[in-house]
Amino acid sequence: MFLASKLFWLLAQPLSLVFVCLIVAILLDAAGLERTRGFFSALAVTILFLTLFTSTGGYLLQSLENRFPRPANPPADVSCIVILGGAFENEVMAARGGMEFNQSADRFIEGLRLARLYPDARILVSGGDGSFSGAYAGDAEASMAFFSTFGIEPERLIREKTSRTTFENATNTKALLEQNGLSDCLLVTSAFHMPRSVGLFRKLGIGVIPWPVDYRTSGRLTLWPDFSQPSLNAQLTTTAIREWTGLLAHYIGGRTHAIFPK
Repeated sequence: MFLASKLFWLLAQPLSLVFVCLIVAILLDAAGLERTRGFFSALAVTILFLTLFTSTGGYLLQSLENRFPRPANPPADVSCIVILGGAFENEVMAARGGMEFNQSADRFIEGLRLARLYPDARILVSGGDGSFSGAYAGDAEASMAFFSTFGIEPERLIREKTSRTTFENATNTKALLEQNGLSDCLLVTSAFHMPRSVGLFRKLGIGVIPWPVDYRTSGRLTLWPDFSQPSLNAQLTTTAIREWTGLLAHYIGGRTHAIFPK
């Protein structure tokens, strides 16, 4: 399932779809099917325009980010802080050493702040190596050095080191929470990733308090042409489509109670 989902996404992301449509159009042209060729050419241009030159991606992403606002009144005490991996550049770290983060670094920055705010809380980091090769240390492994650098005692950490997908994050975390007698934890992940994460955790009967971080939009976007930042628009669109596809797939597969959990 892991490899299947990775391969599917390689083809399903917007710019890959554009490439596939163009290849199909070329083959149809060679076969003399001009009308059908024109349809796939137009489809490729439409997807490319929406992806690069409109706010569609940001608009879709902000609806995900707005779904679970951070609690206005933080709980007085928590027993556990669950941080979902996906923030460390594990391949770069394997080659160069040190600690390198990607855009999701807020998951661990906020996790560190929460660890200091709730000094008695355990910290459960869920994340193995999600690469095709499986040859690198995952976020749970890398988190030990990160937290110890900032004075967090190693005995507070619980590391879930085998998960490669969000579903595995939830499944493996459930077992560790039960083993350690922990419940009603803060769940720290990117805001756009929170609906899918909460849906999976709820389906497994895991009570969590959503604590979104890593916002990519202002939350005030409208649908509009945007020629100023095509590369950023493409990135936002890709992230949004991946999350919406994941929400739909998990619902169809019976892993969540709703397509868009609330």
